[in-house]
Amino acid sequence: MSYTPTEIMTVVASRAVRNDDVCFVGIGMPSAACNLARLTHAPGVTLIYESGTIGTKPDVLPLSIGDGELCETAVTTVSVPEMFRYWLQGGRISVGFLGAAQLDKFGNINTTVVGDYDNPKVRLPGGGGAPEIATSCGEIFLVMKQSKRGFVDKVDFITSLGHGKTGKEREELGIKTKGPSKLITDLCVMETHPDTKEFIVTSIHPGVTREQIQDNTGWTVTYAETVNETSVPTELELSVLRDLNQRTERTHAGE
Repeated sequence: MSYTPTEIMTVVASRAVRNDDVCFVGIGMPSAACNLARLTHAPGVTLIYESGTIGTKPDVLPLSIGDGELCETAVTTVSVPEMFRYWLQGGRISVGFLGAAQLDKFGNINTTVVGDYDNPKVRLPGGGGAPEIATSCGEIFLVMKQSKRGFVDKVDFITSLGHGKTGKEREELGIKTKGPSKLITDLCVMETHPDTKEFIVTSIHPGVTREQIQDNTGWTVTYAETVNETSVPTELELSVLRDLNQRTERTHAGE
């Protein structure tokens, strides 16, 4: 079966989710990836959204954390203070799955402003719960389309901490969680180097060249000693993802 760059990105991101994960899910691409995992290889995953829904199993992808589909299909719903204080800051969530407007090679996320903070070109929605997710979850998976606009040498504002401006600040601040460990794009998969904390390419999607990856990245790309070719999406993964997206489109269109 043929597939789009968005589809392979979503499928590969879903494969990072394990059956026993407790996963804090961001809206958009992270939500699509996590629910695809739940519907295929990880039926036991516990999905948590910022609004306080625990163990949610939506039939369609939510428009926001306040979408009624999340609460209606959850095992339980708790208050936002309980979600953050007991579940998140209590160390009970293994993976945070996030996106970003801007991202640098150390996994620092900007969702605040593009340009100068006091006189920005674009004012973005802000962090929401992402800053706490980035520091309190066991590790962070990131998923976003690759472009020089989003993959920058230096983010304009650090909304959510990755490994800091030099890759050392997270540890220096005494943060014990692993931080950004995997970045899935429409071109490749990157993982965090154990020493430098920079993202390095470990897998390239079929048909993608190293030149394409560099052309869409604002920093000098580094590659692992062994770089694999990403396994193509299976027929099952694609059919489940397409069914999910079609249900979502029909439902939000009011059909």
